Amino acid sequence: MTASGGMWRNWARSETVRPARIERPSSVGAVQRAVVAAARQGMRVKAVGSGHSFSGVAIAPDVQLDLGGLAGVLAVDAATRRVTLGAGTRLHQLPALLRPHGLAMENMGDIDRQTIAGATSTGTHGTGGRFGGLATQIVALTVVTASGELLTVSETENAELLPPARVGLGALGVIVDLTIQCVPAFLLHAVERPEPLESALQTYLERSASEDHFEFYWFPHTETALTKTNTRLPIEAARHPLGRVGRWVDDELLANGLYRGACAVGTVLPGVIPPVSRLAQRVTGNRDFTDVSPRVFVTNRAVRFRELEYALPREVVPEALRAVKRLIENRGWRISFPVEVRSAAADDAWLSTAFGRETGYIAVHRYFRERPEEYFRAVEGIMSAHGGRPHWGKMHYRDAASLQALYPRFGDFLAVRDRLDPDRLFGNPYLEKVLGA
Repeated sequence: MTASGGMWRNWARSETVRPARIERPSSVGAVQRAVVAAARQGMRVKAVGSGHSFSGVAIAPDVQLDLGGLAGVLAVDAATRRVTLGAGTRLHQLPALLRPHGLAMENMGDIDRQTIAGATSTGTHGTGGRFGGLATQIVALTVVTASGELLTVSETENAELLPPARVGLGALGVIVDLTIQCVPAFLLHAVERPEPLESALQTYLERSASEDHFEFYWFPHTETALTKTNTRLPIEAARHPLGRVGRWVDDELLANGLYRGACAVGTVLPGVIPPVSRLAQRVTGNRDFTDVSPRVFVTNRAVRFRELEYALPREVVPEALRAVKRLIENRGWRISFPVEVRSAAADDAWLSTAFGRETGYIAVHRYFRERPEEYFRAVEGIMSAHGGRPHWGKMHYRDAASLQALYPRFGDFLAVRDRLDPDRLFGNPYLEKVLGA
């Protein structure tokens, strides 16, 4: 289905565009026809998922492809636990889709609104020092190239393209399906505790390496870290889920309802932010429960925000966070959103932020009605000084010249792009900035 272009906004309201037209293909053939027609008309094409990227990676100035019609399970190989999904499948749909097969994703992030193709193409990750980002779970994918042809990439077919295609930024073509390596469904035992910030920093490296999934949040203007440790258990283990009322109070009333109000007040009365942050770290983050993995990994995020996240060599994360803390204190800023610290294993996807190194992540946020540039640029300076790589789907201010040195296979990725999309049919202003014109 084709429609005239209305105004499109991403979730964070940090990017807007009015496409010349919007295509909503319901089949792979329709995607091919849309790509061929756009090329014939000299128009660029960009596939869009849920719009949950904070950067302009999904901006479509000419033809926007909404792949919501390409969703669901296409095939299941029970023996290998591999599942083929339509590119427009939303992450929050996966638990119900995989449950009948006794399967789950090996790791997930804490937001599940994205499509599987959008999340993997931008390098979305969860946490866990021994686990890679979502893209590492891809074992095969099918791409519509600039010529309108179907290109299959797998471990046995065009295998040399799997490392660049796993995190492809939408620059190599339109992904129409992906095959992911799943694992048997499992439980997570979650322990969430407040701890002194310095203690969390001093133990971060050891816990990132030894715990299955470890992360923590730090509310600026406090000396407390809210730690989250998830331990994997077999699906047959005893479940002790949060009660419905307790989960609603913690995750909806406090984390979304009251917190949204506090952020809104803080935009006009910044002085209330430090006491609100001190209150938040006292009344949240202290619970112990066991549930199926998606219900532990994922948290509902209803308060809109903007985010900058950097991937660092894991060993420098404590030093970098201390520098961010000093920055906030020295500038006298009032920051209402917590800073998030996570980790991931090294991987071999050429544009993955964890390519070739054990990685830690530091993410900073601002309420969407606040101006983030001064804070984000200053934090980016700290991250850059520590060898940081910006998350492709989050806000950042880097360009191709500064990014090329951070990725050993950057030039090889550009060569693959030249081969698959020589005329930049799948380009947009963001890709011109980060990959070069």
